[in-house]
Amino acid sequence: MFTGLIEEIGEIVEVTRGLGMALGVRAQRVLEDLKPGDSIAVSGPCLTVERLAGDRFYASLLPETAEGTTLGAARVGRRVNLERALRLGDRLGGHLVTGHVDGIAQVTSVQTRGETWLVEVLCPAGLERYLVDRGSVALDGVSLTVRSPAGRRFSVSLVSATLSATTLGDLRPGDLANIEMDLLAKHVSRLLAAPRGEESKLAAWLSEVELS
Repeated sequence: MFTGLIEEIGEIVEVTRGLGMALGVRAQRVLEDLKPGDSIAVSGPCLTVERLAGDRFYASLLPETAEGTTLGAARVGRRVNLERALRLGDRLGGHLVTGHVDGIAQVTSVQTRGETWLVEVLCPAGLERYLVDRGSVALDGVSLTVRSPAGRRFSVSLVSATLSATTLGDLRPGDLANIEMDLLAKHVSRLLAAPRGEESKLAAWLSEVELS
């Protein structure tokens, strides 16, 4: 589990392609207490650290991860957002992010308003039901607030701190970004789609929990 608050920008320094993919990422801050087996979000997708070597860590991508995220087209030199997994007791400054990317979104426009950018995004078909005005969304692993959703389109505001601390400052119209919809919105949608009768079972279970 992650918060969507990026700890540093890393750089892909090695890319190996086979059945899946393997990445070597140069970093600094996130290496401080990182160890093999740890989870780390790399521009959205949650990857497992396989080994460490000097100023870099290595992680593999399953074929479905490579095909379903922008990391599948990664090249040496690409900058990536890095965040280590959330620890119990840490402050939750962003929102709950799982690192399970829902799809690839496309930037349709970028407007500059002083030191703030207003970025319009087109999300994949079927994900628009999770968009709620002033709700949460993660783009390339960054926790953001949804503005003015209309169909599959929505906007996000990027302040100067976000632009300088993440790769979102590199975004241009036509660029692609990994998108993860809000976890709570997905659960609520799932519950509302439950077969008739399941809602009452859920309500009864919640009542029992509240009373215990």
